[in-house]
Amino acid sequence: MLSAKEQQLLAALEPRAAQEGVQIVTVEVVGARKSPTIRVFIDTEGGVSFDELSSAQAWVNQIMDELDPFPGAYMLEVSSPGIDRPLRTPEHFRQHQGLRAVVRTTAPIEGRSSFTGLIAHADDEGVRLDCDGTPVSVSYSLMKRAHLKGEIDFSS
Repeated sequence: MLSAKEQQLLAALEPRAAQEGVQIVTVEVVGARKSPTIRVFIDTEGGVSFDELSSAQAWVNQIMDELDPFPGAYMLEVSSPGIDRPLRTPEHFRQHQGLRAVVRTTAPIEGRSSFTGLIAHADDEGVRLDCDGTPVSVSYSLMKRAHLKGEIDFSS
């Protein structure tokens, strides 16, 4: 699900993240080639505070400066995963079983490349979604992107 560049950046960040007690949820490289934006989504067991974001911004920036991943300028964003949390690993899917997710695939499955449904099951091979009563199985090797479908209950 990650490009080669995103995988390279993730691999460079994960050792320091582990030292800091932070989980790298995912890394995204978006925008123009001449001036891309690197997005690093972090989390901790108790959620992410402003101080943790500020601290992570500093050490992530230091690692990016050492790597110099792109010629010229790039933007760096470090943030919490938010309500539409990216899903990248089997563990991410297992942790959020029973919640609604959006999964986009690199190739069509039964004529579709985008699925929204409850995460019914996740193992090391893939995930099964309940899409309005219809089960759909998607292997991780076919996933392009996946994220939780944020839901807000305004009735409270």
